[in-house]
Amino acid sequence: MNNELLISDYNYPLPEDRIAKFPLERREMSKLLVYEKGGISESRFARIGEALPAGAMLVFNNTKVIRARLVFYKPTGARIEIFCLEPHDPADYERAFAVKGSCRWSCIVGNLKKWKDDELHIDFEAEGRAQRLTARKAGQTDKEQIIEFSWNGDQSFGQLLEALGRIPIPPYLCRESEELDNSRYQTVYSKFEGSVAAPTAG
Repeated sequence: MNNELLISDYNYPLPEDRIAKFPLERREMSKLLVYEKGGISESRFARIGEALPAGAMLVFNNTKVIRARLVFYKPTGARIEIFCLEPHDPADYERAFAVKGSCRWSCIVGNLKKWKDDELHIDFEAEGRAQRLTARKAGQTDKEQIIEFSWNGDQSFGQLLEALGRIPIPPYLCRESEELDNSRYQTVYSKFEGSVAAPTAG
C-alpha cells in the first residue's frame, strides 16, 4: 500500500458553468467522451454506434432512482435529512418497498449532530386523514445509521417514499431537487426501483 497518497492530489477545478444542472430533454444529444487508441475525443450519444466495435456487448443498468431523501424538521427548526441507502429489515428491496407499518433502513443522516435521541416526524394527509411518519435511531454501523421508520397509515413504504421523498441529486449540483428530476434524473431505460443514485454514465 502506498502510504504517501494525499487526498489533495485528487483535487481539481470544477467551474460552476461547466456543471450540467439538468439533464437534456433529448438524452441522445448528451455529450459522449470517446477514448480510442490513446486519444480522447468528444461526440454525442446518438452516435455511440460509431464508436463501438462490431460484436460489442452493451450492459445496461436499468434500475430506477427512488426518492430516497426524506427531510425532517425538529421543533427547533433544525433540518435533518435522512438518505435511505439500502433496506436493513426487511433486507431486500422488493419486501422493503411493500412492507406496511414499520421498517429499518441503513441511512446517511445529514446534520446528525443536531439529532439526539428524540423521534422525528413528518405529518401529512392521505385519503383525507392525518398521517404521521416517524423516524428514530435504532443503531449504527461503521459509516451509517440504522433508522427505524414507522407510520400509522395503510401505505407501503414505497408509497411513502413516492409521496414524501426527494430524488437524491448529487451535491455538486448545488440546488434542491425539483419535480422535473422525478422523470428527467433517470436513464430512459430505467425500470426496476432500487437505485439511490442515477447511473448517469448510462
